[in-house]
Amino acid sequence: MADVALTRAPASVADETAPARWTLIAVTVGFLGLFLLAPLAVVAVEASRKGLDGYLAALAEPDARAAIGLTVLIAALVVPLNTAFGLCAAWAISKFQFRGKALLMTLIDLPFSVSPVVSGLVFVLLFGANGLLGSWLAAHHVQIVFAVPGMVLATLFVTFPFVAREATPLMQAQGTAEEEAALTLGASGLTMFRTVTLPNVKWALLTGVLLTNARAMGEFGAVSVVSGHIRGLTNTIPLQVEILYNEYSIATAFALASLLAGLALVTLGLKTVFEGRSGGRHGV
Repeated sequence: MADVALTRAPASVADETAPARWTLIAVTVGFLGLFLLAPLAVVAVEASRKGLDGYLAALAEPDARAAIGLTVLIAALVVPLNTAFGLCAAWAISKFQFRGKALLMTLIDLPFSVSPVVSGLVFVLLFGANGLLGSWLAAHHVQIVFAVPGMVLATLFVTFPFVAREATPLMQAQGTAEEEAALTLGASGLTMFRTVTLPNVKWALLTGVLLTNARAMGEFGAVSVVSGHIRGLTNTIPLQVEILYNEYSIATAFALASLLAGLALVTLGLKTVFEGRSGGRHGV
């Protein structure tokens, strides 16, 4: 009997009773429905309250078009810069051993632990009229805070971890064998990166780019501090939504909000696809 007890297979989590399983599933689905699906449904309903013509008219308003254009411009500047930084950081962390490596990894994670409002305030303290560099900038007629450059800098700060965080673990798991083989066969560093390293991390890279773009377009806290809320000039979509909602322009506010909600859904779908491709290729 003792031998039988010792060789008996351990109980599996999957062996839970049916009521326990269904209770956990119901709690999970209920939580998602209440805090995720219900808000999205409200956005969709409110945005379509005045019909398609009203929806298109809300998006065609001058301030709305300016907000959309500025949001796209900031994302178009931020995403390539953070993609380049993320690849360089991931390459350095995964392929080399150097003093300060742990500190570098910690600094990359810093925007995740700092409030976006605080990060925006830092740029005001640096580049504002009364900031550390404010007098010099004013003397040279350069405006960063309450203008597009400050908004780009704030967005860069809050989004730069995403590409690095997605690409680094995959590069570390792959090691350096393939790159060393390519170099042994006579490939240059650039050719090795283009034909070996980049294809191996392309799905993780695309996931990072996707998350960077979504965060850049949806960022509110840091951008709000440095923008100045100048209508038609420094309002992105999230800032314009807040202004419209405070002015009781509910339909217009939700019409703009639906763009961000749609972006979130597309981001989620593509992220799932990219992660599936990455996991299927590398077995992770």
